[in-house]
Amino acid sequence: MVETIQNRIKGLRDEMKKAGVQAWYISGTDPHQSEYMPEHWQARSFISGFTGSAGLVVVTLDRAALWTDSRYFLQAGEQLAGTGIQLMKQRMPETPEPAAWLGSQLEAGAKVGTDLSCLSVAQSKKLQADLAAAGLSLCDTGDLLQHIWENRPALPVNPVFEHQLQYSGKRRTDKLKEILQFAEVNGANATLLTALDDLAWAFNLRGTDVEYNPVFVGFGFVAEGKHTLFVDQQKINQELKDQLQEDGIAIQDYESFYSYLKELDEDCIVMFDPARTNAAVQAAIPDKLKVIEQTSAATLLKAQKTTFEIIHIRETMKKDGVAMVNFLYWLNQTAGKEPLTEFDLVEKLGYFRAQQEEFQGNSFYSIVGLNGNGAIVHRSVTRESAASIGDEGMLLFDSGGQYLGGTTDITRTITLGEPTAKQKRDFTLVLKGMIGLSQAKFPAGTVGANLDVHARMHLWKNGLNYGHGTGHGIGYFLNVHEGPMSIRQEYNEQTIKPGMVISNEPGLYREGEYGIRIENVIVCAESEETGFGRFLEFETLTLCPIDLKLVEKQLLSQDELEWLNSYHEKVYKRLEPLLEDEQRIFLKEQTRKL
Repeated sequence: MVETIQNRIKGLRDEMKKAGVQAWYISGTDPHQSEYMPEHWQARSFISGFTGSAGLVVVTLDRAALWTDSRYFLQAGEQLAGTGIQLMKQRMPETPEPAAWLGSQLEAGAKVGTDLSCLSVAQSKKLQADLAAAGLSLCDTGDLLQHIWENRPALPVNPVFEHQLQYSGKRRTDKLKEILQFAEVNGANATLLTALDDLAWAFNLRGTDVEYNPVFVGFGFVAEGKHTLFVDQQKINQELKDQLQEDGIAIQDYESFYSYLKELDEDCIVMFDPARTNAAVQAAIPDKLKVIEQTSAATLLKAQKTTFEIIHIRETMKKDGVAMVNFLYWLNQTAGKEPLTEFDLVEKLGYFRAQQEEFQGNSFYSIVGLNGNGAIVHRSVTRESAASIGDEGMLLFDSGGQYLGGTTDITRTITLGEPTAKQKRDFTLVLKGMIGLSQAKFPAGTVGANLDVHARMHLWKNGLNYGHGTGHGIGYFLNVHEGPMSIRQEYNEQTIKPGMVISNEPGLYREGEYGIRIENVIVCAESEETGFGRFLEFETLTLCPIDLKLVEKQLLSQDELEWLNSYHEKVYKRLEPLLEDEQRIFLKEQTRKL
């Protein structure tokens, strides 16, 4: 594989010379600014061999570097070894930004090429400014990889299907009306839908073009009397076409989106999200038209789940909880008694979820790590790389499911034998952080960065920390990572609002020893209104026991202990009617009162 990567980089450099650029910038995403994407657009993986879900690559005529975040430091180090590609650890003080690094590598006036269709409007503006400050310029070369990528996978043509009203809870015509109203309030009369999850949500459609994400490749144009869906038309059967047309939605070919924009009427005022719209889309809009850059209405609307959706999510969490208890019971009966590997656990997690009604697939590739492997935050285990599992060690597993009534994401860390005092202390400090965020009560208007400390303060007091965010938004039978909200140390101006479904996942990773992460899904809800304002809180939605063998009871406050006992009481009460006798007895023990 190392030689293959080196040959690909050599081929890219030949194309760079033909294009007259001294460097090429690979954003690591697609024309829809997706985190996960069809193989056709997985340029970062193709050119570097790195398979993580986040990162960018820069190639000059004699150097190459990949930037990624702390979730992937270990994985990237392993996958880049021998390729000649330098690992740049993002958010580390010694790591330069890509433009600054390029400024140190290239002569003043050099040109940096990129494919603007895979760079957002916001990213393009920032990159141009950063490069200009370094004495460099940015130019659009198009996709240079098309000349060297042999047997490149075609774009998928999987069928698009309806997310039925019994699950969506709101007609697409009503959603499109809300998007139009949002545009009007912001001075526009048309909205572009360019992110795949926004598109799927707005039109009440789903697909399987992207593994683990129930979306399809397409664009949307929303305007009074001109709603248009741009999609490969062979994906939509006649019955669905008729339903869409009945709802006032025209269908055009996916490739015609850019030419459609070029022919927009002069009175069209177009709104698009600069963070989720690629720069080539912006370039296609005639200069004479007024444009308004604003966070996507679909992004904001779908982030706040409706009461109808939350009811379905609670039911979905029961299904997922049953699957997790069945998995834990099976593991308890099997580990140390039969041959078992980390990869077997990946398969079993999917197996137990597949037994649940309304299950549509996993929401991401399950992360399983025994001992030191658990410290690789987003480890992607294969049959060949899987470690054997016996009757001792710390085991971390992060998994989730896609159901018609919601998306799940859960991490548990368990001990297979008797834990050490150090392991129990570390686990309990992480647990205290998870409980702290679960119990948070805060004034309306609070941003995620102000809540993040709840999850970290007990670790910080002991000189410990973790490098990833604490919470990300979660879709409703959509992407497991959903914006615009987040709970992390970095500032995000989006406030946390009622209906937002978010992960709560503090962790601790000791390289070469073990990893700990405890993750529940929480939803923001109204708490109370006092003379000091309106206050919000969180409801925990996930239903799965936490390993009590790893809890150091003396480290928990009385309040934290009561939360843990109350949580386990809720888990048992809601799941026990759905379990077989042996699993019910097992769950009773796992949720015993401390």
